[in-house]
Amino acid sequence: MSDMWAAIPPRGRIVLAMLLALLLVAPAVLDRYLMSVLILIFYFAFVGQAWNIMMGYAGQLSLGHALYAGLGGYVAALLWFYFGIGPWIGVFAGVAVAAAFGAVIGWLGFRFGIQGVYFALLTIAFAEFTRIAFDNMAFTGGPSGLFLLYDEHRAGEWWNLRGGPMLFYYLGLILAAGGALLTAWLSRSRLGYQWLAVREDQEAALSLGVGAFRAKMIAVLISASMTAIGGVFLAFYNNSLFPSQAFEIGRSIEIILAPVIGGLGTIFGPIIGAFILTPLGETLIALTAKFGLDLPGTKAVFYGLTLMIIITLRPDGVWPWLKRLLGLELKP
Repeated sequence: MSDMWAAIPPRGRIVLAMLLALLLVAPAVLDRYLMSVLILIFYFAFVGQAWNIMMGYAGQLSLGHALYAGLGGYVAALLWFYFGIGPWIGVFAGVAVAAAFGAVIGWLGFRFGIQGVYFALLTIAFAEFTRIAFDNMAFTGGPSGLFLLYDEHRAGEWWNLRGGPMLFYYLGLILAAGGALLTAWLSRSRLGYQWLAVREDQEAALSLGVGAFRAKMIAVLISASMTAIGGVFLAFYNNSLFPSQAFEIGRSIEIILAPVIGGLGTIFGPIIGAFILTPLGETLIALTAKFGLDLPGTKAVFYGLTLMIIITLRPDGVWPWLKRLLGLELKP
């Protein structure tokens, strides 16, 4: 970690320290709505970081990443709902289940040479199959959803994620910061360089002795596990889960947009992308509600237009351009 901090130029350290200090004290001046927006930003920054590890670094396109978030959330929520097992324990079960699904998908894809768009279709198929399964299982609530009733008498039980916005704000901040630190460490590790080699030219990497299958499987397992943790966080924040929302492809697209807009294969890309996209989406929702507009698909169209504009103007994402503009390039 000290090596990574030393690689950041002095100006970058100052900006990073100021940003963290600002986020730490922000709840003292923000209202409940703005805190909820920041909580969503932290969530999408974290799960975007998870997807970035798999696609941005290892080069494996997944369009069904909502599968892991949904599984993590459902497993932890069901353990709490039926057995009273808290999410701090349930998250391990959720991660294990999501990682198992990721292992199956990865094994099928990588062992049989399924790559590119076909691998993406495989991830979509698993997410859709799981959505249909959860939609038809009574113990998960089926299409009616699973609700985690909020009891005011348990509001202070942070160990059960029973708390207000302040609890989820700081937990979300920890997740976003932790995800960035993990990505930074992995990107500068031996495994990270193996991912880059596989991403750029798998055949050349194999000729140099890189275990491509092993490297890609580790990327899937790490990405699935992180996304499952994010799913647990979101499930207990919203106190509800619906198969049609938890596993749908639209949720997967929301997960991948932040790193794509911010900059694939970068540490701060998912964070910048989340800070751009989430407030824009929430503003659109507020405006449509204010004027009484009910236009299905408006948010998806808006996200698509935003993506087109940013990719046209900044093909590498916003963060590489912003980094050059502010002189924050990392030292080699």
